[in-house]
Amino acid sequence: MAVKNFKPTSPGRRGMSGATFEEITKDKPERALIRFRRSKGGRNARGRVTVHHRGGGSRRFLRQVDFKRDKRGIPARVAAVEYDPNRSARLALLHYVDGEKRYIVAPLGLKVGDMVVAGPEAEIRPGNSLPLASIPLGTLVHNIEMQEGRGGQLVRSAGTAAQLLGKEGAFAALRLPSGEVRRIRQTCYATIGEVGNADHSNIKLGKAGRKRHLGIRPTVRGSAMSPRDHPHGGGEGRQPIGLPGPKSPWGKPTLGYRTRRNKKSDAYILRRRSRRRRKG
Repeated sequence: MAVKNFKPTSPGRRGMSGATFEEITKDKPERALIRFRRSKGGRNARGRVTVHHRGGGSRRFLRQVDFKRDKRGIPARVAAVEYDPNRSARLALLHYVDGEKRYIVAPLGLKVGDMVVAGPEAEIRPGNSLPLASIPLGTLVHNIEMQEGRGGQLVRSAGTAAQLLGKEGAFAALRLPSGEVRRIRQTCYATIGEVGNADHSNIKLGKAGRKRHLGIRPTVRGSAMSPRDHPHGGGEGRQPIGLPGPKSPWGKPTLGYRTRRNKKSDAYILRRRSRRRRKG
């Protein structure tokens, strides 16, 4: 994928860039693999806003992506590479030899006509899915399972990849894109290669309207609010925070305050993203 820069024909075009979509080979999605998903605008079942700055956006269909890769030992041909409005990565449409069609996250270098397969006996090629026990050390992988049979949950966005560092006992150590080193069971499956569309991070939206097209509403500074709406609000003119540290709208410390509460998985983290080693 390449990035194209627009000419500054208007203030909104100045500094704007976008994708060339040169890798896309099919315009419309596979009809049997899409379903309509109603936008909820960040609201829960009671109608309360639980995820802020969501709403609006272009109408889109949800693609049913195969993250489990549970058709083991059955080869499939890459029929097309498609755009997915719901994620930063591209999708590859697979036609299995038994006639079934499925979407997978398209890795870098996967082209139309290539053959992919999932299973412990598969070759080490981009797009093939294998258990971590069958993958050589140093290999770049993506779409990694955290629990066997649950489907890939880690490393699925554009341009990301994890590296297999070592194996010991029933676990394998992987370095994730965040820098965290985590232990995952060797029976969990992962897909070979790096996720494609690596230039996605270089795209500049250029104007607020493109952000609204993505379904993202504006974010307002707390200091611009009233004191009843935000702890930073109030005062005549510009005022400092007036607190020992910044807070969220609900009075919780923010900007560097650690909020991780899942202590069950601490034993699987060998090195944290903050570069601090796990105690004990």
